[in-house]
Amino acid sequence: MSDDDGLDGNDPDEEEFDVGLLEEELRAATAILDPVPSALRQLAVEAYALHDLDTRIAELTFDSLVDALPVRGATDVPRMLTFRAGELTVDVEVTEDGLLGQLMPPRPARVEVLSGPHAGVPLTADELGRFTGEAPPAGPFALRLRTGGDVVVTEWLRA
Repeated sequence: MSDDDGLDGNDPDEEEFDVGLLEEELRAATAILDPVPSALRQLAVEAYALHDLDTRIAELTFDSLVDALPVRGATDVPRMLTFRAGELTVDVEVTEDGLLGQLMPPRPARVEVLSGPHAGVPLTADELGRFTGEAPPAGPFALRLRTGGDVVVTEWLRA
């Protein structure tokens, strides 16, 4: 074959090819014809939360929906959660108004409310380890805590 056979991609008669448009059309077709299962998407979100190799997982040790005795006549009872990672305990109260939490032993920290692939809502724990968030999480959520050089991520739960 010669250099002027048009197979090298340098044919001046070829139209300019828009790779971005092709990618967009392929993504749209894939979303319709072969969508990502929601369980797989959730696993991917959870795996991404662990992208920091030094991250420790805070395991759920108490959930008032499962572990507490119901109180007859009580309505709009906040959900109480306790997570533990080594010596760190994270107590969280989830209500219609938002989150209220505390780290034990008390320490300042940056706290992110993770909910899917979007950036987490930033919160700050004060010197007593207390933090609040105004909007309750919608759907699955986890907390990422950064205190000193430690990064701790709680298990994912549905609000």
